[in-house]
Amino acid sequence: MRHLLRNLGLYAVAAWASLTLNFLIPRLMPGDPASTMFARFRGELQPEAIAALREAFGFTDAPLHEQYFTYVGHLFQGDLGLSVSYFPAKVTDVIATGLGWTLLLSGVAVIISFVLGTGLGVIATWKRGGWLDSVMPPVLVFLGAFPYFWLAMVLLYGFGFILGAFPVRHAYSDTLAPAFSGEFIFSVVQHMVLPASAIVIATLGGWMLSMRSAMVGVLAEDYITMANAKGLSQKRIMFHYAARNALLPNVTGFGMALGFVLSGSLLTEIVFSYPGQGYLLIQAVRNQDYPLMQGIFLTITLAVLGANLLVDILYVWLDPRARTN
Repeated sequence: MRHLLRNLGLYAVAAWASLTLNFLIPRLMPGDPASTMFARFRGELQPEAIAALREAFGFTDAPLHEQYFTYVGHLFQGDLGLSVSYFPAKVTDVIATGLGWTLLLSGVAVIISFVLGTGLGVIATWKRGGWLDSVMPPVLVFLGAFPYFWLAMVLLYGFGFILGAFPVRHAYSDTLAPAFSGEFIFSVVQHMVLPASAIVIATLGGWMLSMRSAMVGVLAEDYITMANAKGLSQKRIMFHYAARNALLPNVTGFGMALGFVLSGSLLTEIVFSYPGQGYLLIQAVRNQDYPLMQGIFLTITLAVLGANLLVDILYVWLDPRARTN
């Protein structure tokens, strides 16, 4: 419990630091969203309106610390301001439309990559010297060296444009309306195959090599020799004794990798015009939509911190030493 409380305190400090940087960075950059909005209307707004726009977007002439406390107060009320790109929609409403798609794409890709890579690492180590142990690691490392967006473009060209096997853009068919039906779910899965595959291919090698490395060390332990001497089944030794103890580094890496996968999914979403956080972010950058950028960065940061906290809880459950120390 002390371990979790200490980590909870560290995550609270990290969240505060992220929140503060999120407030400061847009204010240190040139320009402001009110000027962008004023220029977009090309003279249709009166000059007096720019002060009201600055007030609406939270960029007033008040001292910085007053702006900061106002920003934090609004944040705790769930108010992230108004979006410039989708004016007059609220940032929370805009983010809500893309967050679900990003979590779906990243979540599915991370789980598939973690389970598949870890499983391959266990089997490859258990059958050392076999084709899986000899061929797969260098191939996956080679593929993992390519950036997410490059793999995404290769899959887009090969399986989308050349073979026509999968859709090349959006999250579901334009002819369907969102509904909890078999046809809509099939369309969502079909549109998710290529972007999820790009993320899985780029991250699979890391999970496999990490698990293989940990398994090699665990298999040399005395309790594995004792388990073999007692005549326990090979399946039980492999999964219950070896894989469970070797899994801890991968579980730790899971939370750390989640942030990289989220950033990678942003680029993948842009390639496939997938309506997630990446698509919203590129729209926010193009329109100098600072409130929307702040909201997206804050959402990603809190999601990564939350994932790391869950991993810490899982780590304590898996490793009895973490509970006693």
